[in-house]
This record gives sequence, C-alpha cells and structure tokens, in this order.
Amino acid sequence: MRTAILIIVITSDHFGFTLYLKQPHPTSSMFPFYSYTRPNSLSVRIVFFLLVLVLMILPATGSSDSTKLTVAVVDVLRPNHTWTGLIDARKGTHVHGMADLKRYLRRFGYLSDQPPPENSNFTDSFDDEFERALISYQKKLGLPETGALDHATMRAIASPRCGVQDFDFHFDLAHGGGGKLKATTRRYAYFYGHPRWVRPPPVVLTYAFSPDNMIDYVSPLDLRAAFSRAFARWSDVIPVNFTEAEEYSAADIKIGWYRGDHGDGEVFDGVLGVLAHAFSPENGRLHMDAAERWAVDWKAEKSKVAVDLESVATHEIGHLLGLAHSSVKDAIMYPSLSPRTRKVELQVDDVEGIQALYGSNPNYRYDARVESDISSSSGRRRVGLGLGLGLILAAVAGGAFFS
Repeated sequence: MRTAILIIVITSDHFGFTLYLKQPHPTSSMFPFYSYTRPNSLSVRIVFFLLVLVLMILPATGSSDSTKLTVAVVDVLRPNHTWTGLIDARKGTHVHGMADLKRYLRRFGYLSDQPPPENSNFTDSFDDEFERALISYQKKLGLPETGALDHATMRAIASPRCGVQDFDFHFDLAHGGGGKLKATTRRYAYFYGHPRWVRPPPVVLTYAFSPDNMIDYVSPLDLRAAFSRAFARWSDVIPVNFTEAEEYSAADIKIGWYRGDHGDGEVFDGVLGVLAHAFSPENGRLHMDAAERWAVDWKAEKSKVAVDLESVATHEIGHLLGLAHSSVKDAIMYPSLSPRTRKVELQVDDVEGIQALYGSNPNYRYDARVESDISSSSGRRRVGLGLGLGLILAAVAGGAFFS
C-alpha cells in the first residue's frame, strides 16, 4: 500500500501544505509530490481544511495498490524550515537536505566536528554513522529509538531549543568512544568533571545585565522580576543565594541579549531556532537570542512565536550551576521549549541533579513543585478553529503524528 501524508504547516506569516508520497518498498523515503503556500488568513485556512475533509471522506478501496492518506498538522515550524522533505527517511536513502540535518546533529554533539566547519564531506546519504547519531539523539530526548526520521523525531528537531550541546564528542573520542552523553544518569546530566561554583559558605553569587545588550520592549522592572524568580527557584532547593550586582563587570553571572555570531563561538540562528545558551561553572555567561520575541505577560504579548522569558531563564541558570540537559521531558533541563509555553517549576529530576552538586537547602521541603507545571499562554493549550479541525480529521484518519 502506498502512503500519502498531507503536512499542514502553520507559521506566524503563512499557511500551506505539502503532500508527500511513499512507495511500498520498506527502504523508500517520503518525497514531496505537491506544495502550496499562501499568506496566513482565515479564508485560506477554511479552503485548506475543506480540502482535507474531502480527502478524508473518500472511500478506501482496500486493494493492495490503494493509497492510505494521513494528515499531520505542524502548528509552528521554524520560518523557512526545509526539513519536512526528510520525513520517514531511514538508512540507505539519499534525500536532499540530509547534509543540513547532519550539521544540526554535529552542532549539538551527536556527530564529530571532523570534517572541518565547512563540512565539505557531509552528504545527503543516510549512512551508518548518521543512524547511530540519530538513535543517540532519540535516546537523549526520550523519543522512540527507531533510527529513522519519523514524525516524533522531526517534530523534536524542528522545536526551538537551548544551544548547549547534549553530547561532548571530543571527550569520548579521546577515550576511544564514538560520542556519549555528558556525565549522566538515565535522567539528569552534568558537564564533564562535574564543575560547580566553589565558594565559602554562605554561598552568594552575583548577577548583572549587560548595559549595552538588552531588549527594549520588556520593561526593566518586569525583566528583572522574571530573572529574580528564576534564580529563586534554584536557591529554594540548594544552599546558594543570588543577588543582583550594581556593577556588571564585577558580577559572577553576566546576562545579555545578542544576535548571530557574537564572539563566543555559539552563533544564534534567528527566530525559533536556538533560544539561548549558557556556560558551565564558573564561566558565568548567559546569552539570550535578541532575535526572539521574549514575553513576560501572555495577556499583553500576542505574537504566535513569542517565548516565555522566565522559562528560558530558569533553564539557563541550571546550566550556569552545572547541570547539562535532561532526558525527562517535563524537567526544566529538557533542551526544548515550544513557543507560548510556560515551564518554570523544578521537577524531581532537576532537584535531585542540582542537590547532588551543592547539597540541599536546609529549608527545602518536598512539595507540589514535583508536579508538572507546563502551561500555554491561555492557561491550557488550545488550538484555533482551523488547527482544531485538522486534529479531528487526523484522529479520524487514525494516523495523526503528534508527540
């Protein structure tokens, strides 16, 4: 049976679809058959979903040469995203765009950075090395370890995320391996050597904001309040306190907003790509991507691609303290965060990981923070009329791909 997948993509500016076809051969990959994109508007959405409805109610022939139609709705992909053509690719296939995906996995530590940065030897072939890297990526992010570019994996790859690497390839190559997780349990992880801030007690770390690298559409009061709450969540569970310093140059932790290549070797890539990055102890640098639309008040901020400032700040402070990325999806230290999503409460995984480095705050008590507190800008995640209809149709088809 042939498979047809209709990918409906909604971004802040455009609404479109691509029809992918897959032949019955097990090693064949999806290839784009037809694509159509128009500026985002209600009338365009209605036309598209009426088309989906017609396709869904067409009777299946049940014959061996019939075509099964599945609808997948991708609510927000990165602008100009080009990886949807890789959906369902697996070892042995050759698909345009695979080299870009190899560069993505190399950036986050799953592939060696040899060849050199120009990556002249990266090809579009799905080879053994790429399959091993992909399985490592799936394992780290808590995804099904299929070794293929299934929808769950592609959704994860397309999600905005932290720029800190998940793997340290250099360390493992020096010890005869092929790249492995930073020092880790099955959940939380550390940077190699378990670096942490070493100060005589009581430990007090200072932070300050760059006077030259800030955003101007969030009030300084709201911005500082968001970071203060983020620091407080960590000091609630460990014997480390944080206070804002008056002088930026003297602060232990230096916070700023930057664009593109800003001189630290970690290049930002625009809206809904890498959101931020921070360095392990005792470096103290925390950089936010100035290209993102940062939000502290979801009632006032209407952008569909806005990112919750406090959520990202809480995550990056975890890196500043010595935590690497976790495989637990609800943990603060999980590497990705969807737009218009608030995720600020430390989970058991975060607490256990950071307390293993610093010990427990004597006043800390196990409480409701262990329950997941992941909410959207509307309190509970909701979708618009068009997207909701798409989800219903996908469910009727029995093959929607959502993670």
